Amino acid sequence: MVAALALSIGLHWGLLQSVAWVGMVVNYSRDGSFGEALEKTFDGKHPCALCKAIAEGKKSEQKPESGPVTKKLEFSYSRTLFVFCAPTHFWKLAALDERPDSANSPPPVPPPKSFPG
Repeated sequence: MVAALALSIGLHWGLLQSVAWVGMVVNYSRDGSFGEALEKTFDGKHPCALCKAIAEGKKSEQKPESGPVTKKLEFSYSRTLFVFCAPTHFWKLAALDERPDSANSPPPVPPPKSFPG
């Protein structure tokens, strides 16, 4: 369920992009310093093949195959007057004893055994 949620919010693209950035830093640091490698990785001018594939994948995922289906909700308005009225008759119920039956009976003898454990 976690994987399905991660895929639905696009977390897989972030994971792939992170892998691409790590690979780019490693490749660029072979030719220069670590600072230069970081700069080349994140300047946007030197994308690797994986970065290009990720960008294309994000674009194709965002394009809907068909136009969005929207429905306009239409509500009819009719003015009505609502008035609260008291009932004309009702039945009065007898009061029940408020004490539960278990309060009148003694506890079970012998006491129940607890679960083995």
